[in-house]
This record gives sequence, structure tokens and C-alpha cells, in this order.
Amino acid sequence: MAEEKKQEGLLNKEISRKDFLRTAGVVGGGVAVSVAAVTVSRLSPPPEVPTGKETIRDIPDFKTVEINEKSDVLLRMQAELKKALAKPVEERRWMMVIDTRKCVGCHACTVACIAENKLPPGVVYRPVVQEEFGEYPNTQLRFFPRPCMQCEEPSCVAVCPVNATWKRPDGITQIDYDKCIGCRYCISACPYGARTSDFGEYYTEDTPELQPYELLSSNEYGKSWNREGHNSPMGNARKCHFCLHRLNEGELPMCVSTCIGRANYFGDANDPDSLVSEKARQPNQVKLLEEKGTKPSVIYLV
Repeated sequence: MAEEKKQEGLLNKEISRKDFLRTAGVVGGGVAVSVAAVTVSRLSPPPEVPTGKETIRDIPDFKTVEINEKSDVLLRMQAELKKALAKPVEERRWMMVIDTRKCVGCHACTVACIAENKLPPGVVYRPVVQEEFGEYPNTQLRFFPRPCMQCEEPSCVAVCPVNATWKRPDGITQIDYDKCIGCRYCISACPYGARTSDFGEYYTEDTPELQPYELLSSNEYGKSWNREGHNSPMGNARKCHFCLHRLNEGELPMCVSTCIGRANYFGDANDPDSLVSEKARQPNQVKLLEEKGTKPSVIYLV
């Protein structure tokens, strides 16, 4: 019943041709639309991401903070991020390692991600999966944060009928919200459930007034996205992108910066001396669903 109400609400909005395409995917009637879109969009491959010297970023050094072996790991990762950005984009490969033994299930990363990316209801880039094990009364909880795996062989890319998602040279899988028709094939194809659909909802839509913070633009993939007028990314597939907009400014992903247990490690996997590379070499590392052959770039320490 809730799903039907949601679809009806979308159809009742004044829609442009672009919105019609997006809504058609949401209500499941997008087959004909997709076929038409394929005909046109297959002729236009994904855009070429800039590479080479023009992608080198010169990030200023910390002038008042000394970084040594006793420093917080965030400072070390921040310095390593600057080092990685001094290379062309095709020479970087972003990776995340999550130490599940340090995760306390506080969900600070989830909340911080929602605030950073202005995520609406139903769209979560960084859920924390909770599992109880053992037998009563000797039970315990363990937690698995689950961002997008940024797979080397992403199954979500191959199924997109309009080339709206692709793999960047630095390993991040990108979405073009302007091209996405909302067919949700990618959502079904992801074995990790890392993609969700933006149904255009607001947390405060049933209150006397939409709160201004819900109308703020998000800054994903190097562009400001304004939801007013039912614009993208409403109706699109959405997912974690390692806070690409922060990386480009020399800042760590928000989930890494806000983790109170320092359970997240992030950096350039092509740098063998980076902290994230050190952690990825530990014998207790595992990757989720390796049998799928997607080669995820997120590693768990267990």
C-alpha cells in the first residue's frame, strides 16, 4: 500500500519529459522508455573523465599540526590523501578498510553521511548492519558498515541501458543523474544492495512546512544538485561515492572523519606505504561476496 501511494504521488506531480522518463522507471512501466532510451543513449558512451596533469591537485600542508607516529590516524590519512592527489587521477586507486572489531555501532558515520550528502528518506549510502550472535544470555552484537564497494568489476555498470554509470580511473563508480532514467536495473544488479532509489520524499513533508535544510543542494560528482522542482537526483539511483567532492578538496570521506572508534581507513591503494595499504595486507582481512567476481575495493578486518 505504501509503495502504491508513493508511485501515485510521483505521477501527480507536474512533470516534464525528463521527469516522465524518471517516473516511468519508478512505477515499473519503464520498459518501453528504456528501449527508446537505449536506442538514443547507446550512441553516446559515458563521458571521458579528465586524466593527466590537469587532474593533479595541490593541497596546502598543515602548518600548525605536527604529524608523527603518535598522531591521530586521521592526520596521517589526511597527509597521505594530499600525497595521492599530487598524482594524476589515473595513478590513484581509492580503497577503504573497515575494522569491524573497532566499530561500536554508534551510526555516527550513517548520520554524518546523510547530513553531508543531503540524503532524503529511503536513501542511505552508509548503513550499519547489526548482527546478534551467541545463545541467550551469552549473546553479543557485531556491526558491519556497508558503503558502496566501488568494485573493480561493478555489475551495476554493465546493466545500465543508458550509460549513466561508469568506472572512473581512480576506482570510484560514478552516476550521471542527468542521464539516469530511474529504471533501477543497477539496483537489482548490485549484490551488496548498495544502491537505492530517490523517491523524492522529505522527512518533514507531512509537517506544516518543509524545513529549509531539506531543500539545500547536494554537491555530488562535482555539481550542485537542487531538488526544488522535482529535479535530479529525484527519481535516480543513488549510492556512496567515497565523498568524491571532499576528496577533490583534500578531505577524507565524512564517514571516515566522524568515526569515533577510528574503525575506518581510507587512502590510495597504489601507495604501498599508505596506512590503508598496510591494513589491507593484514591476514584477517576479508571481502564480501568474493564469489561474485566483482572485486570490491572495501575490505573488512574481522
